[in-house]
Amino acid sequence: MNIYLDNCSTTKPRDEVIEEMIHFLRDEYANPSSLHRLGFQVEKKLEKVREGIADFLRVDKDEIFFTSGGTESNNMAIQSIINKYNKFGKHIITTKIEHSSVLRVIKHYEEKGYDITYLEVDSKGFISLDQLEDSIRDDTILLAIMMVNNEIGTIQPIWEVKKIVNKKQSKALLHVDGVQALGKVPIKLKDWGIDTFSFSGHKIYGPKGVGGLYVRNDLNLTPIIFGGNQERGFRSGTENIPGIMGLGKAIEIIGNNFEKERAHAENIKSYFAKRLTEEIDNIHINTPLDHSSSPYVLNVSFEYVRGEVLLHYLEDKGIYVSTSSACSSKGTEKSHVLKALGLSDRAIEGAIRFCFSYENTIEEIDYTINMLKESVEEIRQITMR
Repeated sequence: MNIYLDNCSTTKPRDEVIEEMIHFLRDEYANPSSLHRLGFQVEKKLEKVREGIADFLRVDKDEIFFTSGGTESNNMAIQSIINKYNKFGKHIITTKIEHSSVLRVIKHYEEKGYDITYLEVDSKGFISLDQLEDSIRDDTILLAIMMVNNEIGTIQPIWEVKKIVNKKQSKALLHVDGVQALGKVPIKLKDWGIDTFSFSGHKIYGPKGVGGLYVRNDLNLTPIIFGGNQERGFRSGTENIPGIMGLGKAIEIIGNNFEKERAHAENIKSYFAKRLTEEIDNIHINTPLDHSSSPYVLNVSFEYVRGEVLLHYLEDKGIYVSTSSACSSKGTEKSHVLKALGLSDRAIEGAIRFCFSYENTIEEIDYTINMLKESVEEIRQITMR
């Protein structure tokens, strides 16, 4: 039995996605920039996918750009905004719990002399809107705030952020890392005043190596990747047609199944958390258990247990989980997210992230709980001697 509960790291592509990709690998393989009929046909289908994604996000199709994934999308947005608007200031606001693809690029600019404000978070991972308001200055050019945290699932109140920016009469732009949000929680890019928004295919049952970036139409950002002027000059490089088609198919299916799959995840998460708290002692649930967190994420600290040891115990029983973000040092560093929550070293060391999908069942959760109880007890008998 294999039970996959590491869906924040990556998801299993749906069969329909794989079939779509195979078709474009085998039969419609022309370069969309080519002038002949085959290239033109592929270009038309590329634009149809762009339009479908734009419809899902309720934005204009010209505001969607295809990339290689969330890391590239975050880099493109942040660096393009900085490059264009640094004449107005060199102050950037972000949070202490952003993904490494945001924190590391901002750290790069900090080393180049930019002034960075790292917003604190509370014990559940929420920023203080008062601190945010106090942090905005005349020279603030960018706010980079993740919507759904990839380790604990906390949903930041993005809908309030741009209101504060406008209240302060600031021209600062808002970039949102939406990689764990797309297809998992409701999103209103236009209503919330989001300027740029990143997403990735492999988090939503699509392929790896493809993603997208929403850029508000009137921004006219300058590119950081130059070449053949694909993607209307903003992201050069021959488009990954099979990947884009797979991404489009994944979003099409999510659009049809969003509420049903979200309700299923909420049920799985709630059931899992209830059994955990009732049946295993000395644990701490780090994820909010209400609608202020993603229904797909549950982070739990098991005291007197090392997370990586528990991970391998579960792996031996066919259960696959993670200890922190799989995008950072193979998850072996102590989580900067859990540190920011103020957790003790013991709680951080014993943290496991469970991430659910539409395919997980109550029977799988029952088996996982039973194996967790057995594994945690066995490990504690060794560590607490």
